[in-house]
Amino acid sequence: MKIGLDIMGGDYAPKAIVLGAIAAHQSLAPDQHLVLIGDTQQIKPLLQENGFNPDHFEYVHTDEVIGMGEHPTKAILQKPNSSIAVGFQLLKEGKLDSFASAGNSGAMLVGAVFSVKPIAGISRPCLCTIVPKLKGGTGLLLDVGANADCKPDNLMDFGVLGSLYAENVMQINNPKVALMNIGEEDEKGNMIALSSHRLMKETKLFNFVGNVEGRDLFNDKADVIVCDGFTGNVMLKLAESFYVLTIKKGLKDEFFDRFNYENYGGSPVLGVNAPVLIGHGISSPEAIKNMIFQSRDMITSDLIGKIQAAFQ
Repeated sequence: MKIGLDIMGGDYAPKAIVLGAIAAHQSLAPDQHLVLIGDTQQIKPLLQENGFNPDHFEYVHTDEVIGMGEHPTKAILQKPNSSIAVGFQLLKEGKLDSFASAGNSGAMLVGAVFSVKPIAGISRPCLCTIVPKLKGGTGLLLDVGANADCKPDNLMDFGVLGSLYAENVMQINNPKVALMNIGEEDEKGNMIALSSHRLMKETKLFNFVGNVEGRDLFNDKADVIVCDGFTGNVMLKLAESFYVLTIKKGLKDEFFDRFNYENYGGSPVLGVNAPVLIGHGISSPEAIKNMIFQSRDMITSDLIGKIQAAFQ
């Protein structure tokens, strides 16, 4: 297994990324190898400072970096030797089993779609995020930003993708899938919600349990909650603020501690032909470590193969 990691992506790169890789290495099996992609002249001194044997990792040197504010498509085309572009090329060639970065999220999405490409039969790939549940455990919310505007068939596909991720990676048996709406009744919502509900109600591809409201995000009514990327991103950013607010207010609460993004790693891009993860721009070493574990779990569960089979 070869887990590709962009060393140059993120606000605290390369130091936070290298430290996260060191932390993850201790828990990886002997046949699970990390491939660090970036400026090796910056990587090696960091390993030496931490007394880490550089032979534990593999390296691919790059001398270009896609900045956080650059236009995604232009940057991918104009910087072919950037860590993100090279990472996707290696993934496309089968020299990596997964690729993760805390860098430019737009470039990561563009790279995923144009290199490993969407799985045949899927209308659009999407981003998902893990959300904590009040009574313990976690759920899944998708899409959280890849598709601001959606059609009913997109939301239907998100339901299939979310159900497969929850079952195979999160180990939730027969996950309950719900549609985010402004009311629980079947006839509630705008045109896309009404049309999506009709599609989901008739499907046998996942365990649809109906509509849920915003207040149900953290309870047990659903394991997987489907929405368009605009709605999902607003909900995600609001949820992320809970942890920050408790810190600022000096409150200590086990449930709100679980809103710390570091616990979950990154957001998987679901619906493309290889495991791709996008980390938070402010990812710490702990977040990077968990993103690596997330990459490993997507590989070992053969999630991509199961998604491909579901859409045949």
